[in-house]
Amino acid sequence: MINVGQETVIQIGPYKLDSRVVLAPMAGVTDRPFRTLCRQYGAGLTPSEMLTSNIRLWGSEKNRLRRSHLDEAGPRVVQIAGSDPGLMAQAARLNMQEGAQIIDINMGCPAKKVLKKAAGSALLKDEKLVSKILTSVVDAVEIPVTLKIRTGWNPTQRNGVNIARIAEDAGILALAVHGRTRECMFRGEVEYDTIAAIKDSVTIPVFANGDIDSPQKARAVLEHTAADGVMIGRAAQGSPWIFQQIDHYLKTGEALPLPGLHQQLEIILHHLHALYEFYGDFKGVMFARKHVSWYCHDLPEQSAFRKKFNQLESAEQQLENLIQFFTHLIDGNSGQDETTQKIAA
Repeated sequence: MINVGQETVIQIGPYKLDSRVVLAPMAGVTDRPFRTLCRQYGAGLTPSEMLTSNIRLWGSEKNRLRRSHLDEAGPRVVQIAGSDPGLMAQAARLNMQEGAQIIDINMGCPAKKVLKKAAGSALLKDEKLVSKILTSVVDAVEIPVTLKIRTGWNPTQRNGVNIARIAEDAGILALAVHGRTRECMFRGEVEYDTIAAIKDSVTIPVFANGDIDSPQKARAVLEHTAADGVMIGRAAQGSPWIFQQIDHYLKTGEALPLPGLHQQLEIILHHLHALYEFYGDFKGVMFARKHVSWYCHDLPEQSAFRKKFNQLESAEQQLENLIQFFTHLIDGNSGQDETTQKIAA
């Protein structure tokens, strides 16, 4: 059982985390604006989007932005993916030189385009190669190296315990485990027993990941697995405040209320302004569409609003329509109240 009020301190190398709740790296989601927001709302770690270990591709706009950590609060975590030990070591070293404070290795991604390159969770089938990659990366840098995995390749090959032991022997300092195999993708129930077995087999910090979408679920998973912390992925999309809610609940046993509509609007507007600044107005508008869709998914009258919002082509139109929608929900009419006018200004 988790003792409320008895705080668990997670340390990764020289870094002590101020929360047991961390963000999962997600391609196309955990860019710098979103990481900054999640950190502001209580995430103990905010890893970057997955970055290829092929440095010849780093010149693209997409990969350039993924490597951007300007003014980002530490510890700054860069996740890399690949299957060649030498290239992985080189990528880790260069990211360290560019300001990364922790290198995270992706061996958990189930996406087909990653698997085609024998990277991500495909590596779980080759334990010798896993060892070579981990050892090469750890030896290449003077900063902590962490690892993200799944419980195995398929339900009949759950070798997560073996991988975890290999990782600890190689010098990996923390491990995140998604409670499904690669074959399962994101389908079916998460299987937390293997995470518990992994935690029991190593001494490094372990983060449980998979379908954790509430403070109560986080506590139940920690009790079941004895993991040191939890990693939140899809549940943070449209709800960056979930980290604060889970962290507070784990520390006090008290459930915080959801942010009110005024606060939600303020958070979304702040996020959108950060997207426009980071990507520029054109790409910022594109990225804003999916984030606003997530933010508004459970709100009344959201279907018609989202359909309209996704057709807007300028930042100004998006901001105006967002304010009008929330004002309508708050006041029950189309006018702006004093609070909303202050936010809009």
